[in-house]
Amino acid sequence: MRHPVRASRLRTSVDDLNALDVPVVRRSGVVVVGGGPAGVSAAVAAARTGADVTLVERYAALGGLASGGMVLVLDDMCNGTEISVSGIVSEYVDRLESMGLAVYPPEADRVSSPEMWNRWSRWGTFDFHSHADPKPICYAVSFDPDGWKRVSNDLVREAGVHLRLHSWFSRPVMDGNRLCGVVVETKAGPQAILGDVVIDTTGDIDVASRAGAGYVHDSYLTTLVFRLGGVDTAAAERFEQENPREARALNRKIKRLLGGAWGLWWLKTPIPGVVWCNTPHMTGFDGADPESLTEAEFEARRRIADALPEIQRQLPGFENSYLLDVAEQMGVRQTRLLAGEYVVTKDDISSRRHFSDSVARGRDYYTPYRALLPREVDQLLVAGRHYSATPDAQRVSREIPPCMAMGQAAGVAAALAVDSGQAPRKVDPAAVQRLLRAQGADPGDVPSANATLDDPSEALA
Repeated sequence: MRHPVRASRLRTSVDDLNALDVPVVRRSGVVVVGGGPAGVSAAVAAARTGADVTLVERYAALGGLASGGMVLVLDDMCNGTEISVSGIVSEYVDRLESMGLAVYPPEADRVSSPEMWNRWSRWGTFDFHSHADPKPICYAVSFDPDGWKRVSNDLVREAGVHLRLHSWFSRPVMDGNRLCGVVVETKAGPQAILGDVVIDTTGDIDVASRAGAGYVHDSYLTTLVFRLGGVDTAAAERFEQENPREARALNRKIKRLLGGAWGLWWLKTPIPGVVWCNTPHMTGFDGADPESLTEAEFEARRRIADALPEIQRQLPGFENSYLLDVAEQMGVRQTRLLAGEYVVTKDDISSRRHFSDSVARGRDYYTPYRALLPREVDQLLVAGRHYSATPDAQRVSREIPPCMAMGQAAGVAAALAVDSGQAPRKVDPAAVQRLLRAQGADPGDVPSANATLDDPSEALA
């Protein structure tokens, strides 16, 4: 891990735009950069709060790692029997379920028992933090990536968000330490989009780091996931349940060929016969370095190609399987992390520390509003996996649902800032909490029974 650094290169002033022949193509109250789960949540929440919003995305579709990266289980969103992450993520689940593209265990099945493990584990709907054997089934959701894209489009259009796809962020537009907008690269050349407040949901704080915000740079696993079609999942599960020792040995061998995976390397999806393979897990690659990412792409595809013939030959139920697709985006878990007004620590996560300015929840932890605010740059919020946390804390608090909760909070806060003419850092967290409640989200303003109540914000005030 590096010490906090600042990156101020590639900054453009408003006055420079004409000289550089960069046209201003849009002005909005709120500009959201990055159309992944956190970005869509931020844009939709800001628009619903009354702001004029522009959402910028570099790829051809919304959804980020939930769609292009095919991270196909929503987890880290319940605290035992309590569903702790709600709001826009709940709307996704409801809409996907209505399409037949989401599966999750009913409340009666969310227990720890061999029967429920056999029924639900291959959907990925279990508490992966638990040390129980078998791990308890919990509220988690298996979903389809193309369905996620469709729901994202619907939510954005219904909210009245102005969407610009195929627009790759290149540099911030600055007035001193005040962020005024962004320049994006497009097929039509560079274009500027100006805004009163910008929300960075790029996943790697591309905007914040180039605007001069402090950050740390670390790394974790990278994974290029894939899906197999033609799998007889009933036969595969029957083999595992009737021959547990042999099945464990076979799966260990396959995971070695792939080069790393969690306990269950394949999971069922809402599409019959299609399984999701959250592997290979690879270390030593930097998700913010294009050369390293290129090497990672080649390495992942090599491992997949080497393992597939053995999977087809050895694993019952997979005899007629085939490679359906490989994710469009590399699964990058960690690169740059904001060094914001408050830096969440692993002890904050493990001790369930409650913050008076909490605006988002994970399974049993809280995210303070200050962790979405850079220290050095005004008119900027961040949300998503690059929020202000230590690398160890981020590794256990980076799943999609809590990132969506952060996005929804940032969107509400940005809209409040625009409406009141205040800087985002001056927005009252209590007002954000109230509006999040009105939007069906749980901002974590009410601590759970097992929360640690000694709020460090009192010492920092």
